[in-house]
Amino acid sequence: MTAAALGPTFQDLATNVNQNISSLSQIFVGRAFGSLGGFVIGGVLFDCMNHVLLLGVAMLMTTVTVYLIPLCKTVALLVVVMSVIGVTLGIVDTGGNVLILTLWGDRGAPHMQALHFSFALGAFLAPLLAKVALGTTTVSAENHTEPASLPSALNGSPEAASDALFGVPANLNLLWAYVAIGSYLFVVSVFLFALFFKKSARHGKSAVSGQRSRRAKYHKALLCLLFLFFFFYVGAEVTYGSYVFLFATTHVGMEESEAAGLNSIFWATFAACRGLAIFFAACLQPGTMIVLSNVGSLASCVFLVLFDKSPLCLWIASSVYGASMATMFPSGVSWLEQHTTIDGKSAAFILVGAGLGLMAIPTGAGELQGQYPDLPIVFYSCLGSAIFTTLLFPVMHKLATLSRERTQRKHRKNKDPKALPFSFGMMRKGRRD
Repeated sequence: MTAAALGPTFQDLATNVNQNISSLSQIFVGRAFGSLGGFVIGGVLFDCMNHVLLLGVAMLMTTVTVYLIPLCKTVALLVVVMSVIGVTLGIVDTGGNVLILTLWGDRGAPHMQALHFSFALGAFLAPLLAKVALGTTTVSAENHTEPASLPSALNGSPEAASDALFGVPANLNLLWAYVAIGSYLFVVSVFLFALFFKKSARHGKSAVSGQRSRRAKYHKALLCLLFLFFFFYVGAEVTYGSYVFLFATTHVGMEESEAAGLNSIFWATFAACRGLAIFFAACLQPGTMIVLSNVGSLASCVFLVLFDKSPLCLWIASSVYGASMATMFPSGVSWLEQHTTIDGKSAAFILVGAGLGLMAIPTGAGELQGQYPDLPIVFYSCLGSAIFTTLLFPVMHKLATLSRERTQRKHRKNKDPKALPFSFGMMRKGRRD
């Protein structure tokens, strides 16, 4: 919810700091770099701290920074706040995956799907909360004035008002939108702290220590391959979700309302299939779900490239593409846990790959689409990523299978010598007789 609320309130935040939209875009860069730092920090801390306690602290820090977002009156301060939010959300993202793997191990596929469904559900509800339920409206920059009832410490004079770092926004609906989200986060943090004080962490530590002995022979190689897998997967997902609206209006000639519906159908099928995947994961292996996702994403991208001017094809392929991309990330994490143990540092490493893909591929696709407006560069980027992930997963599966076969062979060799003394003794006894 915290990340998704930024989109529908972006214009209001720009007005609140007296800047245009283009000059405020740096908050996305700050949040992205903060997320990368959060992945690394979380990966280190989750290996040496209680998981529930660290999640509670991170959620509490997120609560404080979310409350500060509508109060920021300068761009620099808003970028700092968004960077801190990126760090705390990166820690929460890492911690959620690690906690599920710690509790359920390779049997946690349905729980992992449920976790990532909650991400999609929050992304769906946050815009509704910000725009529909609370009626956030855009305030004209020309008519923007500070309320006269601000505390003297913030705006004791007109000159102080322009230099103030914090202040109540003119549009109070913007304030209440973030207060509502922050209050929800605060309730979640309270539950996490209550769970920490109620339950001892000794069981979790023993489970982790027991799982570390299951590390695969090619553990680091599997992590690097999954790093690349998530780099292209997340990059393609964000690229399509970010540019399909613009592409539909400029390249296909759709009306804005129709293009908005096209964008919505992609995220709607994405969220719906993540919810259904909770039940599918109980009867399907993560590897099977990845193969199905790869086939669906590759087929839909081929149709998007071949029929990029057809509105009907865009509607059908967008629906299939959203459904196909939904389960790939949680299935990838669950698949890796079946073959090797994922600790905090390992989870952080693969999430950094996802974060780099989130920044690199959409940026590159946007630049190239601007230089070649007559070509469907966005669809080419998604197709290239789908081809890469489709070819990469068989390599990952083969490497994991080799590692498991080698481990099983080693166990057989360790068992055979134990039988030798008994067999030799029986042979010698038989000769004497």
